[in-house]
Amino acid sequence: MQPNMKMLQEMQRQMQKIQQELGETLVEGQAGGGLVKVQVTALKQMRGIALKPEAIDPDDIELLEDMIVAAVNDAMSKADETAQGKLGGLTGGLGIPGLLG
Repeated sequence: MQPNMKMLQEMQRQMQKIQQELGETLVEGQAGGGLVKVQVTALKQMRGIALKPEAIDPDDIELLEDMIVAAVNDAMSKADETAQGKLGGLTGGLGIPGLLG
């Protein structure tokens, strides 16, 4: 069954709307019990990082680096979940590659 042109145009319009929403949706990842927090959009664009003073130990920079990496990975995972949740309804779970650019 071939989709008609009107159906494809509507799907494209919905996709553009979802892409805009994803770009405006912020998710937060954290590590070290909240010592390091990172905000990214659901399109995986980093928007901010917050470090509590207790996270900064000049004698253990590696720990801070590890917490930043963990917080970014946590935020990116949440961004993926958010995007999949919004796109799942549109694609019907088809798993079409490349939808997020």
